[in-house]
Amino acid sequence: MTTKTQAHDSPKILIVGGVAGGASAAARARRVNEHARIILFERDPYVSFANCGLPYFIGGEISDRAQLLVATPELFRDRFLIDARIRHEVIAIHRETKRVMVKNLDTGEQYGEDYDKLILSPGAAPIVPPIPGATAQGVFSLRNIGDMDRIIAGMVHAKEAVVVGAGYIGLEVAEQFVHRGLKVTVVELQDQVMPFFDREIAEPLHREIERNGIRLELGRGVAAIEETDGAATGVTLADGTRLPADLVLMSIGVRPNVGLAVDAGLTIGASGGIATDAYMRTSDPDIYAVGDAAEYTYGPTGEQMRVPLAGIANRTGRLAGEHAATGASRPAPAAWSTSVVRVFGYAAGIAGLSLGAARQAGFDARAVHIVSYHHASYYPGAAPIAVKLVYETGTGRVLGAQVVGAAGVDKRLDIIATLIHFKGTIEDLGALDLAYAPPFGSAKDPLHMAAFVAQNDLDGLAPLMQPDADLSAFQVVDVREAAELEELPLCDAPHAKHIRLDDLRDRLGELDPARPTVVSCRGGQRAYAAVRILAQHGFAEVYNLSGAAAMRDFALNRRSGAEPATHVDLPRPEHLVDEV
Repeated sequence: MTTKTQAHDSPKILIVGGVAGGASAAARARRVNEHARIILFERDPYVSFANCGLPYFIGGEISDRAQLLVATPELFRDRFLIDARIRHEVIAIHRETKRVMVKNLDTGEQYGEDYDKLILSPGAAPIVPPIPGATAQGVFSLRNIGDMDRIIAGMVHAKEAVVVGAGYIGLEVAEQFVHRGLKVTVVELQDQVMPFFDREIAEPLHREIERNGIRLELGRGVAAIEETDGAATGVTLADGTRLPADLVLMSIGVRPNVGLAVDAGLTIGASGGIATDAYMRTSDPDIYAVGDAAEYTYGPTGEQMRVPLAGIANRTGRLAGEHAATGASRPAPAAWSTSVVRVFGYAAGIAGLSLGAARQAGFDARAVHIVSYHHASYYPGAAPIAVKLVYETGTGRVLGAQVVGAAGVDKRLDIIATLIHFKGTIEDLGALDLAYAPPFGSAKDPLHMAAFVAQNDLDGLAPLMQPDADLSAFQVVDVREAAELEELPLCDAPHAKHIRLDDLRDRLGELDPARPTVVSCRGGQRAYAAVRILAQHGFAEVYNLSGAAAMRDFALNRRSGAEPATHVDLPRPEHLVDEV
């Protein structure tokens, strides 16, 4: 770490881009150095705005436009003595003379500005595929307030919308279009929404989306946007399917704006972002990079990668501003990709790695599924919630979690995010002393239950089988009541033998203790009890189907075309006296 500058030192700090990273850098630089000269260049008309709030203004949930404006040039000037120049674009960096070239986008004037330190926060641009009709009237992307205004204007006479891409922005805007009365179709190239979720976490969202009248077209790409007289009239998919649309939102991802850095000869990392060190310095120690265009240390793997999320942009922008203004700061934190999305009555999110991503990264990873309620089941308003906890075999280190449900999702994600930041294990998770009262949680929180089941798995008390496993070679025992089997059959296991849990000890003779056996119930608790019974009666190889029939249904049974009137819910949790 370099030596911190004295309070009377007055470096000239230029910041390229506002919004999250750049605005945070500017404000922090001023707070730690009253004498620094700080100039912020923003090419758009708004220097700092709540870009994550844009979908909700489109749908009317946020009604006051002024609430989207986090800070204005006047606020930066009057409160922070920062010269915020909107509609000014930095078009070149001359590192050898420590000078940038700036273009006033309103007048066309170009001029130079010297710097001692330079902070790049250029953000990212929406990806628009080079397909016919991509520039037609009625085709939009959403990055800034101007985009938002154009979408709102385009909605005035629109009746049918197609949203291309089923990530965060795509699903958020699709919901808002429904609230505005549009008929909506969501198209996604992958075979599920939120492609970085594991399948059984995405499937409840599929059903909730379709229940609310949105048509899903999954596993299909877009070939062209049809137009008449320059205006969009529909979308043609790669398989020839035509979707009528007079409004199209392209939301297939973002591309980092690294052109300025590339032209300046700065190092670009393997993930395509601007390479940075622990203090967000680029390959030029007088130039910093933050936000969607920068690379961060990715906590779960330790690799450098882009993480285009607002939280890490704000936190690292603050540190870069301090380091530029004083010569020292705390090192930048790792990014863990903690994120959450609301889709009508459900929320879903992830902290750390999914099971698929963990295994792809080389971890010997396992996972447990829990279906429960977000607070005590007997207290009014208890809502279903499902947790998938991913952990490392051997060490028990928690690698990540996904949560989906009608309430309490964000709370569990934040707990896991905190745990994995400190490299906690399933033992640590099971020992956490969490706040409890019936309106807020349960004496054994769903996360506690996930930890307990993971402990049983690693201890060999009840080894887990993943819900999407091929069960054809196993002896399968379903210990539910007969009525439950009719309501929710065990997917893709027609050979399963039905023996009620309470009858199991009396009917052991109907089973072959020499065969590998998988036990299932509705959510996993009764199956655990059955596993313990069988294991202690000579069954040598017995597994608990993780998440049981409930999660297997989500993992394997893609239900499409759900009627809007049909209520979609997570299965009811089980309540037994038995302790896990």
